[in-house]
Amino acid sequence: MKIGVLTAALQELTPREIRDLDPDRAIEDWVAYAREIGADNIQLSSALHPSEADVPAEALLDPVANTLDLREPFNKARAQRVVAALNEHRIGLSDISYFDNLLHEDPAVRKKKHEFMLRVFDAAVLLSVDAVCGFVGKNQSLSMDQNLLDFEESFIPLLKEAKARGLTYRVEQCPMPGWTVKDSFYNNIAYTPGTWIALHRICEKSGVGDQFRIHYDPSHAILMGQDTRSIFQYLKDTGYNFLIGGFHVKGQVIDARGVAEWDELPGTARHDPLAYLQNRTVDWLDHQIAARELLNLDVGNTHLIVEHEYPKARIQDRDRLKPILQGSIAFIRKIDEAAACMHALQHEVLASQEIPIQGVGREPYRS
Repeated sequence: MKIGVLTAALQELTPREIRDLDPDRAIEDWVAYAREIGADNIQLSSALHPSEADVPAEALLDPVANTLDLREPFNKARAQRVVAALNEHRIGLSDISYFDNLLHEDPAVRKKKHEFMLRVFDAAVLLSVDAVCGFVGKNQSLSMDQNLLDFEESFIPLLKEAKARGLTYRVEQCPMPGWTVKDSFYNNIAYTPGTWIALHRICEKSGVGDQFRIHYDPSHAILMGQDTRSIFQYLKDTGYNFLIGGFHVKGQVIDARGVAEWDELPGTARHDPLAYLQNRTVDWLDHQIAARELLNLDVGNTHLIVEHEYPKARIQDRDRLKPILQGSIAFIRKIDEAAACMHALQHEVLASQEIPIQGVGREPYRS
């Protein structure tokens, strides 16, 4: 698979006083940094500028990640500058990301976010990428059933705009706890396979089924008591194993007292076989094998994007963070290579000689 990194991993790579005056400098710096840390691709992060956002920067769980600055519309000249940097450092673009609540209950706030997303779509076209990654969000004033109707009325037009530009919209399934001051844990309705399928059916009815895909992140499954293999098996069982189109690569560690230690970097959590069995941390090898066994993927063109959110290692210092990201990217690359070898040995080499796979291994739906 293609190994990349979300540029929000180091928001202050380029100081704001520099990048605010030169909005494409941050991308150039990140492209060069991606080559230094061993990534093949970047997922280019965009967001409303802090001066335009509806939420103060200090109230956010994560730093505002507007590596792609769209206070002014992206144009051909800006695109040529970015493409030149990508070519110079031999770095690709997986997609452009903008993570926000696109079903916000305030019509004026929602309109602003939708207009910004259209700018993201236009930038994606100019940069010749075929996908945008983001959230659906949730209208906090409505029930889940009412949110599905709201999605059909309000979100489908965005997907029609994506279709007109030849883009796919990939939804990360984070439930977004803490996104609102209200007592709501699930603040992004596209958080679990049941809602992915419900939303996709709405999309199909509206002629934009091919535009709606999932950017799967195993950390959120662990947070909600799910496990990757069972999710992938469920999608296959229901005929929806085509829905996942890319992956965020970050983990989740839940200790014995039930306290969630948010979002570790791949490879930084201690190896704990019991935790794997109890779905308290991500089994990376099985994650990659299950994806090959159960999902309908074009593996060679599928992106694994490291999303760095481990708080204790979220260092806004490029030199200190560099070896951490290098190690995480190297770990993911080796795990993916191991999974490819193991899958080929079991499903191609042994199968070609009519020799069964040895043993059982991890099984879906097992408790």
